[in-house]
Amino acid sequence: MGFYQALKATGSPLLKAAYKPWIRGKENIPQEGPAILASNHNAVWDSIFLPMMLDREVVFMGKADYFTGTGVKGWATKTFMKAVGTIPVDRSGGRASEAALNAGLARLSQGELFGIYPEGTRSPDGRLYRGKTGVARLALLSGAPVIPVAMIGMHDAQPIGQRIPSRKNIGILVGEPLDFSRYKGLDQDRFVLRAITDEIMYNLMLLSGQTYVDMYAADMKAQMAQDGTFEGPLPGGTTVVSPESDN
Repeated sequence: MGFYQALKATGSPLLKAAYKPWIRGKENIPQEGPAILASNHNAVWDSIFLPMMLDREVVFMGKADYFTGTGVKGWATKTFMKAVGTIPVDRSGGRASEAALNAGLARLSQGELFGIYPEGTRSPDGRLYRGKTGVARLALLSGAPVIPVAMIGMHDAQPIGQRIPSRKNIGILVGEPLDFSRYKGLDQDRFVLRAITDEIMYNLMLLSGQTYVDMYAADMKAQMAQDGTFEGPLPGGTTVVSPESDN
């Protein structure tokens, strides 16, 4: 038994006993074959609750910062992320992002599940933000269906800055698979990529009930940091702390 399976076997019962999370629509995830799970992203623990509640193994992309930390905490985080198969992604784009995309394609080519957060970073305020087109490219290049997944209650349970989620009503809604095979061969067309991404985000909005904001979450975080209304890590590793905070 690998680390992922061992962690799931021991962690799932504990997680369910402590939080009593619920899941609906799990039948929309195929029993075998590749599929892309496109999820909203409200908390760090999204990547723990979702895999623990599914029957099949799913691997997510994770920010590269998780793999570059120092000290005991950095080592523990890096070891855990590697053990569960997290694929590091450099959110600055370019060749590093392309490498992460190729790693996702490799997993899908093996008939496995691959998870992605189209927003690119956690929502700063619980709303749903504009999706990045990497999920569309992944769908067209792999031919795999995209399954929208809505994490419910996670923003309230674990707002940015809180390490351990509160015991609130945490749930998962799994939508019906989205087929984009009609766009096959158009993975370089930016208008097609945007249309696909927007369709995915529309389905996530309906599924999650979140208010949609037509801007990137990273831009909103930067704007809120400038206004002094945001605390927490910004893409790129900068941490914003208010003057009143003791941290």
